[in-house]
Amino acid sequence: QVQLVESGGGSVQAGGSLRLSCSASRGIYCMGWFRQAPGKEREAVAHINSYSSNTYYADSVKGRFTISRDNAKNTLYLQMLSLKPEDTAMYYCAADNFCPIRARMCYWGQGIQVTVSS
Repeated sequence: QVQLVESGGGSVQAGGSLRLSCSASRGIYCMGWFRQAPGKEREAVAHINSYSSNTYYADSVKGRFTISRDNAKNTLYLQMLSLKPEDTAMYYCAADNFCPIRARMCYWGQGIQVTVSS
């Protein structure tokens, strides 16, 4: 079992920035972020493997979001720049023994809200 706890969400104006953190109870190979906006399906935002050699970004966030991890702290980060109103969603930390993360079989955090106002 892996427990995941997100932090760092909140409200920001368009063009602003936020950094999400996800603390894991132990190390695990692949960690990432998903998000779900009201009325929309959950989507993968980014993931990274334990060597930081394999990263993925959704097209909608490329060039604005950066995923990273600190294995010594079992912590995952998502630096979000140039935020847009369409980034508004509940963001979920996820972890899996495989990359890409298998949404139906992975561990999930409780979620954290990110709201971007125009």
